This record gives sequence, structure tokens and C-alpha cells, in this order.
Amino acid sequence: MSAIDMRPLDQEELFAVDDIVARNNRSPGGLIPVLQQVQTALGYLPGQALRRIAASLNMPEANVLGVATFYTQFSLTPKGEHIIRVCKGTACHVGGADRVSEKVQDTLGVNVGGTTADGKFTVTEVACLGCCSLAPVLMIDDEVHGRLQNTDKVPGILKTY
Repeated sequence: MSAIDMRPLDQEELFAVDDIVARNNRSPGGLIPVLQQVQTALGYLPGQALRRIAASLNMPEANVLGVATFYTQFSLTPKGEHIIRVCKGTACHVGGADRVSEKVQDTLGVNVGGTTADGKFTVTEVACLGCCSLAPVLMIDDEVHGRLQNTDKVPGILKTY
């Protein structure tokens, strides 16, 4: 499980959280949409936002945290400006996904799940990107980069971001 970012929210961020909860009728049944919208607004789900959501929905903090940690779409820590997704599906695995992932990590100096010190990249591995004919692939934001059997291409791809 990810560590929870405990930085205090500023007034603008607090207002955004309160506004999102209010727009969702302060309904506990609307927890997932509230979390999705708060994450979109703030970039992730800081601890103070989770506590505020729980109080506003009259729910135990543990329930809110349980939902936020159960679904992989939610992040409790800030993400980088660019999200790198290395495909680990069957075709990519056979084609060398592990080497691609290692090259990305070595080039950026960050492990899977981590964000570079400059906040530029977050590296993740995913089950499948659905680009099997291009295996092995990685996706940066919404752009797919395929046929990466030769991992020497990876640093050049990263430099374009």
C-alpha cells in the first residue's frame, strides 16, 4: 500500500474538495465519484482530503481509505507530470517487457511505482495496454511506443518528454 501524503491542503484545495462533495449531494453512495473528482482536481488523494471527505459524508475515515486503497485508479501520493505505463501482458512479457521496464527504471533512476525527484515521471507497470501487435510497448501519457525489443530506444523516447 502507498504511503499517504499528509501535507496540509491550502484554502483553494479545501474549497475544491467541499464543492465536489456538495455537488455529489453529500451521499455516502457517491464516494467513488467524489474520490475520482477530487483526484482529478488535486492530482491525487492527499490524507487531509480523505479525512475531509469522510467527515462530509459522515463516514468512518477507514471506510474512505479502504475504498481509496482498494481501487488501483486512486493514488495517495503525487504523480509525475508524465505517467509511464510499461505493458506486462503476455505478448509484451514474451517480447521483453522486463528489459523495457528495467531500462526505464535505470534511465530515470526510479523504481516501478515511484516518481522521479524532479516530479517529471511516474513509472508504473500495467497488465495490458491492448497493443499486442506492437509488443513490447510502453505508454507515456496517451502515446504508445512499441516494438521496443531493442531497449536502446527507450532513453531517446524519454528525452522527448
